[in-house]
Amino acid sequence: MDVENEVAAGCAKDENAVPEARSASLTWQVGSESIGYVASAGHLDVIDGQGVLEGRMFNVSYVATDIAGTPVDPGKRPVTFAYNGGPGSASVPINFGGIGPRRVKTRGVSPVALTPDVEDNPGTLLRESDLVFLDALGTGWSFVAAGYDKKRVYGLEEDARTFCRAITQWLEENDRWDSPVYIFGESYGTMRSAVLMRYLGEACVPLTGVVMLSAYYDWTQNLPGTDLYYIGMLPSFAATAHYFGRAGAEANEAEWFERASAFAGKQYAAALLEGDLIDDAHKQEICREVSEFIGLPYEFVLLHNGRIELEDFRANLLKDEGRIIGRLDMRFSETALLPLQRDSFFFACEDPANHAVDSPWYAAFRSFLRRELGYRGPAAYRNGVWKEIGIGWNWVHDEPGVDETTVAAPNLALDIAVALRRNPQLKVAILGGRFDAATPWWNVSHTISALYLPKELRERIEFKLYSCGHMAYVDEPTLVQMSSDMREFYGR
Repeated sequence: MDVENEVAAGCAKDENAVPEARSASLTWQVGSESIGYVASAGHLDVIDGQGVLEGRMFNVSYVATDIAGTPVDPGKRPVTFAYNGGPGSASVPINFGGIGPRRVKTRGVSPVALTPDVEDNPGTLLRESDLVFLDALGTGWSFVAAGYDKKRVYGLEEDARTFCRAITQWLEENDRWDSPVYIFGESYGTMRSAVLMRYLGEACVPLTGVVMLSAYYDWTQNLPGTDLYYIGMLPSFAATAHYFGRAGAEANEAEWFERASAFAGKQYAAALLEGDLIDDAHKQEICREVSEFIGLPYEFVLLHNGRIELEDFRANLLKDEGRIIGRLDMRFSETALLPLQRDSFFFACEDPANHAVDSPWYAAFRSFLRRELGYRGPAAYRNGVWKEIGIGWNWVHDEPGVDETTVAAPNLALDIAVALRRNPQLKVAILGGRFDAATPWWNVSHTISALYLPKELRERIEFKLYSCGHMAYVDEPTLVQMSSDMREFYGR
């Protein structure tokens, strides 16, 4: 090799290079409580089954060093791996909006201040566990290795395997194999968790607990046009109509939701199953009841045969006020789109609940990394790239114990059942909100009930329903209650 080529080779750019990890010793303090902890930002090497670099996963971890001045024994302290969903979402919301030691203060259902007010999070899970927030490959500063086929990464089972590898790598690098291990997923992250809890067991990781926030497992129940879609939506529509004073004035929120849930699972479900064979008088009776529950005009409900799509509900509940409501949290609202803005996909993505919080979370997170950890990212941070990753996601799933592979509409509840049967000491918490239209509570409860788990396994699953939307932690009273529930969950 001549000198010129030697210089060129020595200067060749490493496409998989990442910045040096950075950390800082910090203190969380709320009232008389205090926790000393080390916050770290860096990358994990994800090595596939053939020993090839699959990618590098960016993560932010918070590891306690002392509680109220008393040193922590890391071998006895739990560690929780947390993530958002998408597919195509980084973990900023659940970190700086939810359970991390720092939190952007929210303002009910009003937009968060553009200059975010960051506080030590009174609802942080750091009280109970060390925390590791993972960004899926292709999101945040995580990336698929140069030359590695992204089709081997961007899929339901592929993604779960990647997270399994990253978690085992973190346990190895941080010498935490003797710690109780938890996973905490939100939204699509609960689908990831359903498969991951089985994969971690197969990788001999002794998983202690799983927290599922805003969960869904059976994809078919969320497909418009199926009876289970309309049944599941009705209680959430009813809760929202009650919130805006359009229905149920005689009942409180919880009572109205329970009444709507009972109606949805019985009279309404039976009527939908009849299709156009339903008697006209019975159809009118059912549509009148639906109207009374969800606050839309009887004539509108009848015209739609009692089957109300989410986007129709969002567009029409407050139509007389010139406003549309949210999807992730239907309590949020904003001014309606212009009449010429008829694109259905655009409308579906216009979510007041997202608009109210996303930018301040992101700004606070970036400021924290730069100013307190001194971490500089390698490229643009990819906070939400569903249009790039999620649309082409591989939904093929090899259902455990079933002699067929599902395409496009998997049911991951079987993975949960298998993981529980193999590890009957495993505990699961399923958390959700009444105002969540992305992952309706009725559907999640129904999916688990359809597993017919034996009593000893069914008792390993607990359900917590809150007065909130999809991102439960946006609602401060819910955050406080969820923190109390997690203290009990981690402690048992």
